[in-house]
Amino acid sequence: MDDSSALARLDRSIAGCRACPRLVEWREEVARTKRAAFSDWTYWGRPVPGFGPTDARLLIIGLAPAAHGGNRTGRMFTGDRSGDVLYQALYDVGLASRPTSVSADDGLELYGVRVTAPVHCAPPANKPTPGERDTCRSWLVRELELLRPTLRAAVVLGAFGWQAALPAFAEAGWAVPRPRPAFAHGARVTLSGGPDAPEAPEGPAGLDLFGCFHVSQRNTFTGRLTPEMLRDVLRTAAHAAGLLP
Repeated sequence: MDDSSALARLDRSIAGCRACPRLVEWREEVARTKRAAFSDWTYWGRPVPGFGPTDARLLIIGLAPAAHGGNRTGRMFTGDRSGDVLYQALYDVGLASRPTSVSADDGLELYGVRVTAPVHCAPPANKPTPGERDTCRSWLVRELELLRPTLRAAVVLGAFGWQAALPAFAEAGWAVPRPRPAFAHGARVTLSGGPDAPEAPEGPAGLDLFGCFHVSQRNTFTGRLTPEMLRDVLRTAAHAAGLLP
């Protein structure tokens, strides 16, 4: 089985996961009760898999789907204001076919970029527990393993994602510096290819990891993260990944 088929199978497996009782209960309750503005929607109400090409050179790692965003539409950062900010920036730097992401069938394409999260279910108050993060890690590890042949850079949105991503990269075969680097907006860390990567004796290629404030409304409304700041990180990461000159 080639990696594209394996990634599609992984996405289907993620969508069927019921490992975290609190998250299962919450995501399904939200899908039943809905928000008034989306009363005519049939909510997805399941774990949300990654989105983007199977040969991505750049990976964007968020936190978790929004209750009335990804949990409604079935696609990462789709149908909420955080996604509006992210996809507008990706479009601005030439990595997306359109500046909006409203539904899973809206025709949006990402160019060399995949979007995922360390927690695939919408959590209450947008706050997964550390235990839920750790339970979900195996999905991210497998996704990284499948992307390994082409992946050259990653942008992690927020400290929670950073804390989840570093051990996942280590498990997937990259060498993470010790002590583990702290999260900061604009942080850049080079992960070398480790010698013990599964299914690849030579190990994965090196990878540049970038930190960026999360595209949450709290950050974007207060100006902690501006569109210019986000574009700068995405542009630098895309250049490191070989997607932009």
